[in-house]
Amino acid sequence: MGGAWAPGRALAALLLTASALSAALLVPGAPPEPDADAAQPRDVDKKNHIELKMDQALLLIQNELPKTNLTVYWTSDRCYHCLPQVLASVSRSGKPGKLSTTAVAVSTQHKSILQLNDTLDDKELCRLEYEFGEFGNYTLLVTHVHNDASEIACDLLVNKNPIDSNLPVSIAFLIGLMLIIVISLLKFLLSLDDFNNWISKAMHSRETDRLINSVSNASCPLGGHDAQTETWPSPAARLRCVDTFRGFALIIMVFVNYGGGKYWYFKHASWNGLTVADLVFPWFVFIMGTSIFLSTTSAIRRGCSRLKLFGKVAWRSFLLIYIGIVIVNPNYCFGPLSWDKLRIPGVLQRLGVTYFVVAVLELLFAKNLPDTCALDGRILSLRYLMSDWPQWLIVLMLENMWLGLTLLLPVPGCPTGYLGPGGIGDWGKFPNCTGGAAGYIDRVLLGEDHLYQHPSSAVLYRTEVPFDPEGILGTINSIMTAYLGVQAGKILFYYKDSTKDILLRFGAWWFALGLVSVILTKATENEGFIPINKNLWSISYVTTMSSFAFFILFILYPVVDLKGLWTGAPFIYPGMNSILVYVGHEVFESYFPFQWKLEDSQSHREHLTQNIVATAVWVLIAYVLYKKKVFWKI
Repeated sequence: MGGAWAPGRALAALLLTASALSAALLVPGAPPEPDADAAQPRDVDKKNHIELKMDQALLLIQNELPKTNLTVYWTSDRCYHCLPQVLASVSRSGKPGKLSTTAVAVSTQHKSILQLNDTLDDKELCRLEYEFGEFGNYTLLVTHVHNDASEIACDLLVNKNPIDSNLPVSIAFLIGLMLIIVISLLKFLLSLDDFNNWISKAMHSRETDRLINSVSNASCPLGGHDAQTETWPSPAARLRCVDTFRGFALIIMVFVNYGGGKYWYFKHASWNGLTVADLVFPWFVFIMGTSIFLSTTSAIRRGCSRLKLFGKVAWRSFLLIYIGIVIVNPNYCFGPLSWDKLRIPGVLQRLGVTYFVVAVLELLFAKNLPDTCALDGRILSLRYLMSDWPQWLIVLMLENMWLGLTLLLPVPGCPTGYLGPGGIGDWGKFPNCTGGAAGYIDRVLLGEDHLYQHPSSAVLYRTEVPFDPEGILGTINSIMTAYLGVQAGKILFYYKDSTKDILLRFGAWWFALGLVSVILTKATENEGFIPINKNLWSISYVTTMSSFAFFILFILYPVVDLKGLWTGAPFIYPGMNSILVYVGHEVFESYFPFQWKLEDSQSHREHLTQNIVATAVWVLIAYVLYKKKVFWKI
């Protein structure tokens, strides 16, 4: 990356922070969702003694039936096969024309399903589905139709219109888009004097061969799960699409880890399905696999000892696991470190194990193929794929182990092959079966006290059993994800002389993995053979996320590396210092300027502003380190 653009990039990083602050000033307040860490709720209905938090609305249930007591049940339309929960009990009115009223708070995150039953015989009187708006005020009136005692009417009335809680996100997006356009225009104007040279460079783009095979004077560096482990001599001599992709995933990860404005779609799905937060970790694992292949191949071709490289792999894996357990541990949120309650699995722990297995497979079985496979002239050639059949055999054996344990392992008190969340899911039949075999194996081998105590399944499915989304069984499929990333690295390396071959193979993987996902899920969220599930890291989750990853590389490679139409900024900066940014954002999460006391803790706008600013600060830190050529590796 040329130094001529440095002022523009610094300005871009500062403007990103300014955009967050602008969003804070322009957007009216909007309240948060009911989180355990939320501060005091906002009292909006003193008459009924209801204190609303963000993502809640006030519902007044008015019973005009003189002889019928009501029981109101509630469930979310996102809660699959859930046992309805009692929302409120409303006594009979006693006299015609008189109203008996009960006030309750209802969730506004998803559409609500309300069922009103006669308390005496539990007979359903009426049912309705409605998506309440945040801080709205509603009345549900239950009465006879035209004084006909045999027919009941349930009418929902809006007393006070809700606020638009998504407005801050829309404005922040528009501000960001405007900044991108302005910065791009400024760069264009600044480059007019050298426009002809720029066109010439675009027509004669940097060769990928030079990007991959440029080596440093270091003895035998080996890239790990992030590319700041310097396999190549300088940032300019790298495949920028790899760093850009890694940085893109990392920045979204930082944003959602900091809270994502307390919006539900920036949090992990409660069980099956995908949200924005569910996308980034597998992409990070995927691109780690790509880096493993490129760095290992480069080191072996320079004549580095495989035994020495194995030592580096083992040490790096140990450090990742150690940092994850001792330094970056969510149990610190609940007080000083307690060995009796220490969480053993985690993000860095999974990265460490996955990195070790995939890197060792490459060291054991990597073969010296020609510098290019594009010369054989066969578009459908699978030479790069078939050359490493021993690795594929081991990875597929691991995958069969996952399938066998997941679908066939007997779990006490649970159906064999159970993939559900437990709790109130599946009509409440298996409350302690969260995660089936995956949860059972973790509880037996690690102990309940050493697992994640507040899984996302507790939000909608009200599970009470500890479940760890980075558990033992899911790590097997994490290895599969990284090995699919290895295939992307092979394509970039062996077909570096033919852009057409690279894009065709990226497209083929994208289509094939997407097709497998459609078959496994039956193109549904919950009805497939194996649904997409981040908590279980299911095989359909692997194929879906890897399909997306190949598509992203399909776009990034020609745009960033081949034609140089985009430098990868600002994502490339954290992408080249990913361990530092990840560990730093976890360790310093509670410090200013990453967190401060909010004036209104029930405002999505204030949370979103804080989280965008915190994320932008890490981008700025990564940019400064990039300019000073500081890249932390382990």
